[in-house]
Amino acid sequence: MRAHTRTRRALATAVTAAGATVLLLAGCAQDPKEGPDKGAPAGAKAQTTLTVGVFGAFGLQEAGLYDEYMAQNPGIRIEQTSIERNENYYPQLLTHLGTGSGLADIQAVEVNNIAEITSTQADKLVDLGKAPGVDKASYLPWKWAQGTAGAAKGGATVGLGTDIGPQGICYRKDLFEAAGLPGDRAAVGALWAGDWNKYLEAGKAYKAKAGEGKAFVDSASGVMAAVTGSSAQRFYDDQGKVVYKTNPAVRGAFDLAASFSTEGLSAKLQQFTPAWDQGFANGSFATVSCPAWMLGYIQDKAGPAGKDKWDVAQAPKPSNWGGSFLVVPKAGKHTEEAAKLAAWLTAPAQQAKLFEKRGSFPSASAAYKLPTVSGAQHAYFGGAPIGEIFAKAAEGVPVTVVGPKDLVIAQNLADIGMLQVDQKGRSPQEGWEAAVKAIDNALDQ
Repeated sequence: MRAHTRTRRALATAVTAAGATVLLLAGCAQDPKEGPDKGAPAGAKAQTTLTVGVFGAFGLQEAGLYDEYMAQNPGIRIEQTSIERNENYYPQLLTHLGTGSGLADIQAVEVNNIAEITSTQADKLVDLGKAPGVDKASYLPWKWAQGTAGAAKGGATVGLGTDIGPQGICYRKDLFEAAGLPGDRAAVGALWAGDWNKYLEAGKAYKAKAGEGKAFVDSASGVMAAVTGSSAQRFYDDQGKVVYKTNPAVRGAFDLAASFSTEGLSAKLQQFTPAWDQGFANGSFATVSCPAWMLGYIQDKAGPAGKDKWDVAQAPKPSNWGGSFLVVPKAGKHTEEAAKLAAWLTAPAQQAKLFEKRGSFPSASAAYKLPTVSGAQHAYFGGAPIGEIFAKAAEGVPVTVVGPKDLVIAQNLADIGMLQVDQKGRSPQEGWEAAVKAIDNALDQ
């Protein structure tokens, strides 16, 4: 499970918000040769150049937010550089923080890396909780907590959240109805409301009518990620100790997800592979755990034939998958102006615009009342009220302990442990032991 590659996938999502249809478009990472300040007023003399370092098609530039800020602040010029993949971007960021050189005025940080940043690099970053215009009450408590260092590090909020990945369950209405299950999204959500085990039971009911070879979920690892994402404590405790091996929530999620494989409910596909992509087009599975940003991915892979066949319902429990932050290094040349820009880019109004134009769901809960979010509907998914569905999920996500090696643990549980079960036919216990061995080796390095 490479969660760090999932938040910046190319999306093409049709959304109806407050009666107007708009396209949520995602492109490629910026060509550094392109002019970043084309939105500045003609003849304006740039006094301060602020640099922003991101990974992938982060969305801020593509949504026109830099242009808007420069138009409002003629003395500011914004230049963005982007490295395509976070696994290449993040090690460089750590190196630059260590040397205090080579840093942009604002740097993006992926959610799976934020705990390491707050625990080891907080003293090198500006406290954005004190930046002008920042109101803690406007943000989801759990997202704010992720960007805040512990008391031992001064308790500074060094990361302001951009997007998040609240999850629903995307499902094929036609396949559900053919198997005798309801197609209406409210009735579908009621099948498993409040309990991930009910999701498994719904899968068994689906298989009983749909027959052999009709998979209910895309993969067991996708289920595991969704279940662990709904737990307040996962891989670390609140003292920073690794506890995944003894935490019943983690082992329970692993065993539950493995049951989707052993019960014959999984299509046994590895996510973000060509076979998985083709599965959307072929109707190879009836459901997939999907955060808000995956809607455009499904639309792209399922194509026109999937329109009105796919829909989205509430997940059994609120869960999050993905998201990012902005930080301001103290070593930057313009920390005061950079903090103002970071605060503006992550303010509710701008997050709502980012959602409207790019499909990135806001981490600022104050944005949920704005029409572009509250009234958002998705034409491809049968007019599903995605603003309402994902806002409800986001507000229910628990404040989760995120550790510095969360990604390492999650990847090995999925790519080593669950893959053993889902694709190689090993027992859940064998899969678990393989994952634990791989994780212990990785953490010892």
